[in-house]
Amino acid sequence: MISAGDFRNGITFELDGNVVQVIEFQHVKPGKGAAFVRTKYKNVITGAVVERSFNPTDKYPTAYIERKDMQYLYSDGDLYYFMDMETYEQQPIDSSKLGPAFQFVKENMEVKVLSYKGNVFGVEPPNFVELEVTETDRASRAILLPMQPSRLHWKLAQRSRCRCSSTRAT
Repeated sequence: MISAGDFRNGITFELDGNVVQVIEFQHVKPGKGAAFVRTKYKNVITGAVVERSFNPTDKYPTAYIERKDMQYLYSDGDLYYFMDMETYEQQPIDSSKLGPAFQFVKENMEVKVLSYKGNVFGVEPPNFVELEVTETDRASRAILLPMQPSRLHWKLAQRSRCRCSSTRAT
């Protein structure tokens, strides 16, 4: 159990049957009335962010989120298969639980599978991923090859001179 007075950033606890994580907290002691804890928390499963005030003496059960290292193997329709690195068991996970960052994960990469009381609710991809650019259009290639700032300035100045010289009155 954790009391609201002990809230810190990153602490997870159960609130009304949901698992939430504290994003921000502030202990407020007004001149009149009782102290309270103003908190911004995120529902870990749905991602909804809510602001709420708590009485510092309120107690809530602590929620332990399990982060397990697993290897992404392959996908089959809406199911994605992961292998536990310790037991070599395969676990299918529905695509709705993966999140938008999963598009950068390739086969055989290690990820962290997040679960609470045995129910998987998310997948954390690695922080850094090496990808290869296989196709690009011509405009993008110019962006990939930057010019030196002095040359870029010179070319812009040269273009503006040409425009200005053609608009001068004689």
